[in-house]
Amino acid sequence: MDPDPSPRFADLVAVVTGAASGIGRATASRLAAEGAFVVAADIDPAIDDVVAEIVDTGGVAVAVRSDVSVRSGAEAPIDTALDRFGRVDVLCNIAGILAASHSHEVPDEQWERVIAVNLTGVFHTTRRALPALVESRGNIVMAASTSALSGHPWMLAYSASKGGVLAMTRTLAMEYARRGVRVNAVAPGGITTPMVGGLELPDDVDVSLFERISPLDEFRGPDTVAAAITFLAAPEAAHINGEVLRVDGGTLA
Repeated sequence: MDPDPSPRFADLVAVVTGAASGIGRATASRLAAEGAFVVAADIDPAIDDVVAEIVDTGGVAVAVRSDVSVRSGAEAPIDTALDRFGRVDVLCNIAGILAASHSHEVPDEQWERVIAVNLTGVFHTTRRALPALVESRGNIVMAASTSALSGHPWMLAYSASKGGVLAMTRTLAMEYARRGVRVNAVAPGGITTPMVGGLELPDDVDVSLFERISPLDEFRGPDTVAAAITFLAAPEAAHINGEVLRVDGGTLA
């Protein structure tokens, strides 16, 4: 009988932003469980608890407290990975925030904050990671959204940011393919996370325009998306590049 195979991510270094809760937390935990050395980053102090939990269950993880809306904060997880482990094999850009407003009433500060976290932060983290990913022939998985694929009322800034992430995914996939780097995205829809649960809609909205019905409600937890992210980052997906994988229970089918 052949010996048990090594975990898919054995001895690989994975950076996960937004890892303190929701999809980011589930992704960091899953990658660590499959053998990755995880650099888990978030502005939320709960990131320390996430890493402690990973370590307590036998994984290897390092916590980074950083704000991706600031260039130095967005680059910090990559710097930590290189300083601690000497390489980056997987980058999961999960950090993001939600905000809802009537589009004609979006405050400047809301627009600027959402774009800074969801799009500019992804740019800064990715740009810092690319030389290391070229060296390791690694890959990136972006967290886009079904809001990048269809209309999401009252989510103008969020939809614009996720549309930008999706465009970035395809551009990078083409540009770096011949240098051995793959770039893909997941597009979750209606996932039950603290971020979604804390969203406040403006007054006098037609909620029926916002809530699409998913036939698979029982699978709407963050672990479902983490499984998709892990697949895209794994060797089995070696010929998948520039793809967006919807994780929405068929909402946009």
